[in-house]
Amino acid sequence: MTAEGWLERRTAQAPPALRARVFEYAASAPTGPVPEALAAAGRAALARVLDHPGDRSVALDLLAADALVTLALLAQAEQAPEQLGAFASTLLRNDSPGT
Repeated sequence: MTAEGWLERRTAQAPPALRARVFEYAASAPTGPVPEALAAAGRAALARVLDHPGDRSVALDLLAADALVTLALLAQAEQAPEQLGAFASTLLRNDSPGT
C-alpha cells in the first residue's frame, strides 16, 4: 500500500486546503512503509514551522504537521499495533521511526 492511496481514503473529509498541504508534504517524503513516510512528512512540515517562529504564514503547515503525525500514528496502529508505543516515542526525532 502506498502512502498516497492510504491518505486518499483517510483524508477524504478533510478541509481541501489542509488536505492539499498534507499531500504536498507526503509527496516529498521518502518512500517506504506508510507510517515512516508520514512521520518524515510530519517532521518536514514541523521543520518549516520552526524555521518561521511567530510567522502566521506557516499556520497551515502547523496544521499539516499535526495531521501528518496523527496519520502516522494511525497507520502504525493499523499495521502493527504492538509497536505503536515504540513508534510514537521516536516519531519526531531526527532519525527514522523504528530504528
